[in-house]
Amino acid sequence: MRLITACLLCTLALPAAAQIYKYTDANGNTVFTNQAPEGQDAETVNLPPTNTVEAQQPTRPVETSKPAQAQSAYTVLQLTDLPSDEALRANNGTFSVGVKLEPKLKPGHLLRLILDGQPYGQPSNVPRLQLVNIDRGEHSLAVEVLSGQQQIQQSASVTFTVQRISTNSPARPKPTPAPTPRPKPTPN
Repeated sequence: MRLITACLLCTLALPAAAQIYKYTDANGNTVFTNQAPEGQDAETVNLPPTNTVEAQQPTRPVETSKPAQAQSAYTVLQLTDLPSDEALRANNGTFSVGVKLEPKLKPGHLLRLILDGQPYGQPSNVPRLQLVNIDRGEHSLAVEVLSGQQQIQQSASVTFTVQRISTNSPARPKPTPAPTPRPKPTPN
């Protein structure tokens, strides 16, 4: 099988090594051809070796931590309305945060919160986002800009503490017990 393949490759290479002939036709034009003309005085042309160029490996741009599109999407992307020195008081764990963006949110882009490293809530095009029933304690929060499902840019993470009323607190109103139904009198 290898012998047959080698013979076929040699046969294909023969036309590439064909001889070039040069002659002058009846009108005085110089003609170059790969077939020896009949009845014409032709000379063979010795061609110099062909120029070759080594194939170049494509150069890849140096990758940075974020795509170029993300680096230039928004010059300002940060959360607002979170306390930095004190705890955030939210007795039921529900509060909202603002998002500062410059320039304005571009068409097709959406905002989504990242709470404790995980996406939180539905993406929105409104720069005011709400968190619901967040447990007490320390949390980290960031906001990301999405285009479809792809993250374009993410803000710096902000650490804050949620303070909720304790279930054992004397200040918490006691639940009122439901009235117990009275038994119906039975007829005599």
